[in-house]
Amino acid sequence: MLRIMTYNVHRCLGTDGRLSPRRIAEVIALLEPDVVALQELDVGRIRTGGVDQAHEIALQLGMSFHFNPALRVMEELYGDAILTALPCSLVRAGPLPGLPGIRELEPRGALWAAVDVGGVTLQVINTHLGLVARERQAQVEALLGPDWLGHPGCRDPMILIGDFNALPRSRAYQRLARHLTDAQRVRANPRPRPTFPARLPVFRIDHAFLGCGVEVIATAVPRTPLSRVASDHLPLVLDLRIVPPSTRSDAPAAGPGAA
Repeated sequence: MLRIMTYNVHRCLGTDGRLSPRRIAEVIALLEPDVVALQELDVGRIRTGGVDQAHEIALQLGMSFHFNPALRVMEELYGDAILTALPCSLVRAGPLPGLPGIRELEPRGALWAAVDVGGVTLQVINTHLGLVARERQAQVEALLGPDWLGHPGCRDPMILIGDFNALPRSRAYQRLARHLTDAQRVRANPRPRPTFPARLPVFRIDHAFLGCGVEVIATAVPRTPLSRVASDHLPLVLDLRIVPPSTRSDAPAAGPGAA
């Protein structure tokens, strides 16, 4: 079994106003994931004390990491990371399109790593999409294009994971769900659970989309006293089984519309 987690950590600023990378690491450590996709990390930013949050959290967990800065302001960085103790190599990291002429929109990006899971290479893409519907749609098209999911090297098994800022009824979500399987909509998980806001979650905007060769055993959105205060999002955790190529079919076990 492989445990994967996605978590928007809100620059490690909790709902109580406390800034603490260590507390984020504690939330993660208690859940014991093998691979962690994090969004909204500050690296060297004055507003969060100049800390390299990606490095600090990885150090606390005893993991290595790859970081992609979606935003650069002089020496200050802000972006997303993939952490794991498994053998892992960075495949690609880069920006996603915004909306030309709207400068106030936050830059967005994606990060692709190849993780060795017992001799099978799992492609993991972590992303954080924009707040505007048209922006998200453009970013989804980019992710489906030749640089990311459409790249010859992005072979199954694969997982696209992160904060999509997209509800299940949105066009961006539906576009992805036509190509991939929402891990929270398979038969192993009868009731999808929201992740935002952390104190009283009502919106399901953090997702994990799966390709072929990945079987969902269970999913969870842990609501503990610590996870409800450490960030404004709750983590989404998935227990998966990587199906060997010699034994799997050419299609996911359950489609995007499964109950």
